[in-house]
Amino acid sequence: MSVTLDIRLKRANKVYHEGEAVAGVVLLVCKEALQHHGISLNMEGLVNLQLSSKSVGVFEAFYNSVKPIQLISSTIEVAKAGKIPGGKTEIPFEFPLNTKGNKVLYETYHGVFVNIQYSLRCDMKRPLLAKDLSRNCEFIVHSQPQKAKVVRTPVNFTITPATLQNTRERSLLPKFLVRGNLDATNCVISQPLTGEVMVENSEVPIKSIELQLVRVETCGCAEGYARDATEIQNIQIAEGDVCHGLPIPIYMVFPRLFTCPTLETTNFKVEFEVNVVIVLHDDQLITENFPLKLCRV
Repeated sequence: MSVTLDIRLKRANKVYHEGEAVAGVVLLVCKEALQHHGISLNMEGLVNLQLSSKSVGVFEAFYNSVKPIQLISSTIEVAKAGKIPGGKTEIPFEFPLNTKGNKVLYETYHGVFVNIQYSLRCDMKRPLLAKDLSRNCEFIVHSQPQKAKVVRTPVNFTITPATLQNTRERSLLPKFLVRGNLDATNCVISQPLTGEVMVENSEVPIKSIELQLVRVETCGCAEGYARDATEIQNIQIAEGDVCHGLPIPIYMVFPRLFTCPTLETTNFKVEFEVNVVIVLHDDQLITENFPLKLCRV
């Protein structure tokens, strides 16, 4: 007998804050009456930490500190054992989104080595020969907005061969001068990163100018930390050898789920940086790095 089990949340965007109630319905669709041994709903919030391949074996102590961190876990009984009539049945539920003790609900974040996820799982126990049914549904938690006002301080930058850090043969580099500014490095996560960049002069043609958003994830404990930087997105803001002296606007939206307010805890950290990358015609890369602090207001 075919039966469909689903979880439908009341909020279309599935975004909740601590202290709110996660409400919705458990939806059952079956052609004829159905016997079951109880329907339960479990809410769970986990931080999953993972080591990059280069860190495995370096720190033995990591294997204890990278166990999943449970932020929230609770179960409710949606329906006692009995019969579900044929057709469509909706069973409403409501879950308070509260932590136990002094735990904090971190914002939902899908990273490479740090993953913060919240989910509902509905389980329906069925008689002996029928298979139990289970259904998962992820919902999104946003951290509480910070009370303090974000002070947006513009950052000006100048890139020349002399300002570059990781280069051995400065004398072999072509001469160039690039100026620009970011309107702020203290960023509100729901607003775009803005600014401008301008090529004043360059001895060689420029191939491309790009903005690269990077997450820096740190996992570990007192014995040591593994710090890994990975790219989230790369946006090209200029193609080809641009006009010299022409301001090029910088505009980048922070992607949902792949970014979160900057986070620092005992076992892990999630930080963000942006790179202004200038690609010269021979594929030589010139990069200027800016640490960002993201927050929600």
